[in-house]
Amino acid sequence: MADLFQPLTQRGVTFANRIGVSPMCMYCAADDGRPTDWHLAHLLQRAIGGAALVMAEATAVTAEGRITPGDLGLWEEAQVAGHARLAAAIAHAGAVPAIQIGHAGRKGSRDVGWKDAPAAPGWEIRSASDIPMGHFAAPRAMADAEVAEIPALFAACAARAVRAGYRVIEVHGAHGYLLHQFLSPLSNRRNDRWGGDFEGRARLTLEVVRAVRAAIPDDMPLWLRVSHTDWVEGGWTTEETVELARRAKAAGVDLVDCSSGGIDPRRQVIPVGPGYQVPGAAAVRAGAGIATAAVGMITEPEQAQAIVAEGRADMVLLARAVLRDPYWPVRAAAALGRAEAVRCPPQYERGWNAIAKLQMRMETGEPFPAL
Repeated sequence: MADLFQPLTQRGVTFANRIGVSPMCMYCAADDGRPTDWHLAHLLQRAIGGAALVMAEATAVTAEGRITPGDLGLWEEAQVAGHARLAAAIAHAGAVPAIQIGHAGRKGSRDVGWKDAPAAPGWEIRSASDIPMGHFAAPRAMADAEVAEIPALFAACAARAVRAGYRVIEVHGAHGYLLHQFLSPLSNRRNDRWGGDFEGRARLTLEVVRAVRAAIPDDMPLWLRVSHTDWVEGGWTTEETVELARRAKAAGVDLVDCSSGGIDPRRQVIPVGPGYQVPGAAAVRAGAGIATAAVGMITEPEQAQAIVAEGRADMVLLARAVLRDPYWPVRAAAALGRAEAVRCPPQYERGWNAIAKLQMRMETGEPFPAL
């Protein structure tokens, strides 16, 4: 049986435990897509907190592939230096630096996340078909030649990420963004080689992962994030995700990061609750014989431990839990009786231990020492 604090090795990378930090969009990149001091502070704090992997947010493979003007990018060489600073800081703190690369498609050209409005001046949005999503503007359906260019954009972005020092690349195929727009029949009404049946709808995602695999070193893990279901009748299903995962594994993907939803927020019916997406990770792991990561309302140490120990996923990726508490891994290790597995930084130990002693005195009623 695996354990939450057991190391995991994929290709040439070893994760010290099974806890990772999910990519979370911060919408505060510089105008040209470069990281800012905010990204450094945000990611470094979580690396110091004991997670084995820290993943930079969705990073656009082209300027037109951004969700908002505040998105990170790696579409040109001038952006590499800023990412190198992030990757080096994460690694120095003891975590594996990772990055998610993607293209927003019809969910692009928006203002920053807390405004949820069209971007100004904005840019043309393109997708599999000319079907709008909710209140978003209608996209232009991409021509065959435009779709055929996408794998090379992902591959070039991945190569820049390698030069920046990231050690894991994740291709973003979830949450209603471009690759998911091609996968789901709700957003893909094409009748050419990029649409129609499962073969056509899955073609772009598989060509992207093949191109990225060829662009990165053999010793570097390649992950794929998917929405395992659309949660909408007639949409993308978990069964299709299992088949996609089988083919992705053959194309060189090492882990499938299983999220869900995002293609049609107005119609999706999600049974939200603790660990509600874990069954998708378990189904993909069992059905495709590939490592998976579980995400979504994983908040308690015992819950995370059970997911890994019971073989439902190989890693848990946390987002809101580590926003609330960057030291969640340290506290989880202590709660599970594995305090030695994830230690707080030596620079913090004196203060950390003093707080622990004070808490113990408060719980036991032991008198405090005189000042």
